[in-house]
Amino acid sequence: MLTDTELLAIILGSGMPGKSVLALSREILHDNGNNLARVCRMTTHELTTKYQGVGPAKAISLMAAIEFGSRCVHALGESGAQSPMSSSKAVYGHMRQKLERLGHEEFWVLYLNRSNRIISSERVSQGGLVATVVDVRILMKSALDRMATGLILCHNHPSGSLRPSGQDDALTKKITEAGRLLDIAVLDHVIIGQTGYYSYRDEGRI
Repeated sequence: MLTDTELLAIILGSGMPGKSVLALSREILHDNGNNLARVCRMTTHELTTKYQGVGPAKAISLMAAIEFGSRCVHALGESGAQSPMSSSKAVYGHMRQKLERLGHEEFWVLYLNRSNRIISSERVSQGGLVATVVDVRILMKSALDRMATGLILCHNHPSGSLRPSGQDDALTKKITEAGRLLDIAVLDHVIIGQTGYYSYRDEGRI
């Protein structure tokens, strides 16, 4: 089995005068604490400005390889949108590819039928590093338009913290109360970070 250094070297293809591709790969990994998650979150600009021997073409090739690998993991981890979202683990498996590597917050909603199968998933808000703004009225209109009977809320924490903020708690309560009036159950709110997830339902908070 190839090491992480060897796999990265294959993607990069070549080094530079005085530095082999293996040495370049070793430098990138070492500089990121040999943490592949940190490498995955690097941008093409960071790669080209931080490492001699990594030009735009190599940086784009690495980003493409990361994205392709992420999509493969997502495809292997789910058995299709028709599988019931019966646990926080299933929600995490379905949404992590979309959220865990982002550098900004996004808020998504999974609209479910009576069997807890996904009717559709929608990004309802995109924000900055620490917050998003969600219009509960628009969210509920979307649920009614889709004839959804259940909702699962998802958003990410780019900071890496998995603990919900006071804003997260307030928004969860507001959406849950609005759903109750319309007979639409909010089944969970899953916060996705760089190392895992937090589930309101698992913690008995929803």
